[in-house]
Amino acid sequence: MQSTRLTLICHGMTRAQKLGHFALDEALETPPSPLRLAARFKKTPRLLCGPETRARQTATLFGKHATIDDGLRDMDVGHWRGLDINDIDRDELMTWLTDSASAPHRGESVVQLCERVSQWMQNLAEQPGHVLAVTHPAVIRAALLHAMQSPVAMFYLIDVEPLSSTELRFNNVWRLRLETRET
Repeated sequence: MQSTRLTLICHGMTRAQKLGHFALDEALETPPSPLRLAARFKKTPRLLCGPETRARQTATLFGKHATIDDGLRDMDVGHWRGLDINDIDRDELMTWLTDSASAPHRGESVVQLCERVSQWMQNLAEQPGHVLAVTHPAVIRAALLHAMQSPVAMFYLIDVEPLSSTELRFNNVWRLRLETRET
């Protein structure tokens, strides 16, 4: 049985991230160097990305033909979209940060996001080969929780940096793979 290799790439930095705002469908603040990063893979992986502008722009660093995959879309934060974190009602924010099933913003809860990403990964596990997926920090956190079979309460304990890479492999079970890079 051939395994599935999933390389998750976090999109590049946006103005909203830099300012501590919840995301809009904004472009990258400073587009990364046009140096194509796809050369770091021996074979050309299947390239997927979330539908948001920042994910699509980042995907162009890895190839010209990324397939937009709705399973990689960012977490829906409802009416908090674009707001500064300091402008959110403190009680609502604390509820959201401490109760993974809550969605005071009337969007997607952390539990709902994790369920969506888990379903996406289960479908992906049935498709052997290498997939490079450009997506968002929240989606990558959810993917890690699924792969490591960790409780949803661990969601906020994972930091995902812009343009970071996370490697997962599936061969009857998901595994996190940590690699070294020669400099």
